[in-house]
Amino acid sequence: MRTEFRAEDLLPLSGLQHFLFCRRQWALIHVERAWSENLLTAEGRQMHQRVDDPFFSEVREGVVISRSIPVASYRLGLNGVCDLVEFVPHPSGIQLNGRQGTFLPAPVEYKRGAKKAGSFDEAQVCAQAVCLEEMLSVNIPSAYLYYGQTRHRVKVELTTELRTLVEKSALEMHTYFERGYTPRVRIGKMCKSCSLADICLPDMQARSTAASRYIDDMLNQG
Repeated sequence: MRTEFRAEDLLPLSGLQHFLFCRRQWALIHVERAWSENLLTAEGRQMHQRVDDPFFSEVREGVVISRSIPVASYRLGLNGVCDLVEFVPHPSGIQLNGRQGTFLPAPVEYKRGAKKAGSFDEAQVCAQAVCLEEMLSVNIPSAYLYYGQTRHRVKVELTTELRTLVEKSALEMHTYFERGYTPRVRIGKMCKSCSLADICLPDMQARSTAASRYIDDMLNQG
């Protein structure tokens, strides 16, 4: 990975989840600038609007809670906004203006649905933590995901494996973006709920790919 990206090279951190979910979906949104909203994305957007408030700050049992915190990592080449960050009293933490003691930050990412297979959500909140670490010169061991459908909060341990996934994915995103590359479709269960299905046209793409392979095989046989 590069030592550091420039400000104008930063990509949206929120795209990391899209990228790990489906690289083609990410490229359609961030490379080709295509977007289409469905019920799931609309509900997710509304949930974030209820949470996001850059002027909100409160203290609960000694924990300082702030919302809509802008973050960036010039090492990853990503920037975005944390839904919520909790600053928990901790001897290895940082000082906060106007408050006594030291605090360890932990980002909390809000999701509309329920916990799913894969590390898509975990990677996104891990990237937020890496941004905070870079900005505040602190080590963050864990973060949280809150799922609206189950109203359940999940602790995410920021392991070396998860951090490596974030770093490799961020580099791959930049490689695709610089090339202007949109991967071919890979049909899976996620296609049914994808808001870009009408733009991606996975069935048509698959038939086109199969036809191209058939023609190539026929030519090679000749």
